[in-house]
Amino acid sequence: MTWNDEHAGVAAAPPAAIDWSVAAMREAAQRLSSPGSWDLPRLADAVADAVWWVTLVDATLVRYHPQNYESTLAGRSARRRETEQTLEGLRYVRNQLGLSVDPADLITTVTAEGAPPVWTWRSLPQPDVSGLRSRARRWELSRYRAYQARLAGRDVTEAFAWCAEFLGLAARLAGGEGIPG
Repeated sequence: MTWNDEHAGVAAAPPAAIDWSVAAMREAAQRLSSPGSWDLPRLADAVADAVWWVTLVDATLVRYHPQNYESTLAGRSARRRETEQTLEGLRYVRNQLGLSVDPADLITTVTAEGAPPVWTWRSLPQPDVSGLRSRARRWELSRYRAYQARLAGRDVTEAFAWCAEFLGLAARLAGGEGIPG
């Protein structure tokens, strides 16, 4: 966080890079929302791809365009905390994937009688943070709690649609004028 504050706007990603990153993020999110049946391995790959793009765009905007990011969050008023927690939860997923967790272990299907199956995020056990320093422990547990609060038990596609909308707005404020919709 200190580094981000000291380097805000320094060597910022050019608008064209933000444009194509947001476009790739939206494609990944829309791919998950496409109709049709998914098998678990294919869905897991698509989820991992979407997590990577969302967290890449999020980190770029937080690091290089913090004012635009904050302005977009402030404009979401009642939905601000939900947006922050959803992104925190996806950062937790990204970190789990970085530890070689199989994305298929993070998702499951829920079937209600007479309804099509829905892919949801699994509830996960609290991570072992005993080997971490105090700050790292708080950081990891904060993201874990956000995952449990905003993702666990919910439709996988909702998180990506939510984040793509928010990050697209923040990117537009950051100067990515070519970003569609």
